[in-house]
Amino acid sequence: MGTFNDSLNKDVKGLLGLYEASFHGLEGETILDEARNFASKHLKDLNLDEVPAILASHMSHALDMPIHWRPNRLEARWFMDMYEKQGDMIPSLLRLAKIDFNLVQSVHKKEVSNMARWWVELGANKMTFFRDKASGTLFLVLLTGFRTSIFSLQEMTTKLLCMVTLIDDVYDVYGTLEELELLTDFIVRWDITDIDKLPPTIRDSFMALYNTTNEIGYWMMRELGINTIPYMRKVWADECKAYIKEVNWYNKGIKPTLKEYMDNAVDSIGGLIMLLGSYFLTTEKLTEEGLDYVSKIPSVMHCSAKILRLNNDLSTSSYELARGDNFKVLECYINETGASEEATREHVWHLVHETWSTHFLGSRLFSALV
Repeated sequence: MGTFNDSLNKDVKGLLGLYEASFHGLEGETILDEARNFASKHLKDLNLDEVPAILASHMSHALDMPIHWRPNRLEARWFMDMYEKQGDMIPSLLRLAKIDFNLVQSVHKKEVSNMARWWVELGANKMTFFRDKASGTLFLVLLTGFRTSIFSLQEMTTKLLCMVTLIDDVYDVYGTLEELELLTDFIVRWDITDIDKLPPTIRDSFMALYNTTNEIGYWMMRELGINTIPYMRKVWADECKAYIKEVNWYNKGIKPTLKEYMDNAVDSIGGLIMLLGSYFLTTEKLTEEGLDYVSKIPSVMHCSAKILRLNNDLSTSSYELARGDNFKVLECYINETGASEEATREHVWHLVHETWSTHFLGSRLFSALV
């Protein structure tokens, strides 16, 4: 195949197709990198006033984020609006899509109600120091698996992620260094003996984490016939060790390098807990061999958590970046290189795409091995 050049026809649909396809490349497939650079350059150079409105919307949508990086259910909702404006739209097909979307949405409303009830029964709504994100967390989980037949997965994963938010905020905004070191020791040992040594609010937070994780582990043991609690304990321990390292950096005025930060931040984002729980709940037949494999965090899991961390940090505002009260990948790169914020965001976006390429390869290997 020859190289791409500027003399190629600037057909918008063709450029869009080329641009979207280029994101399916694996690491090292430079011809697809070249295709993406070529397509994105010419799409950005087009005068939107000369492009039909619907096509211009598709262009803006694609350049903001490629289609296969987007949550399918939200993408379906966006596409229905676009499809309705097309001249060759089939009314019955659109009506069927809307009915399907609304039926699934009605089930999700019941799920939100169930999770809100659990949240109140847990007593988490009284812990005012942290983010009350039960409904938002369920929404995030539903984006990864919206089928109504897997509510157990959605419910259990939502509970795990709610615990991530709770414990993250204990470390970020509530506990002192001494209190958090003690809490980390309790979580690593997974032992409630002498739990009253913890301050009341931190004690209650740990008990919520402890009971929720054990409840999910017991459900899996009963339904799936295998004990997953030791694996969940380990990933929680790794998560909280990452939290306490960040607390120590902040308290000691240490500015980590980008590599130091990312090596730790992949654990502290909470993605590995969600992925491990999802694996437990969606695998038809859990085995000790499979559990041992995923507990070592294969590439597909590591890359997924890394992408989550990078995208999370990219959402940091300029104001938050200037304030610098929480380490982010942007701040670490700026401190290390002296780059501008714009150049830093461009670099981090490149890291996201680079990790996606590795993620595709890891996904194929994971499917073959597990």
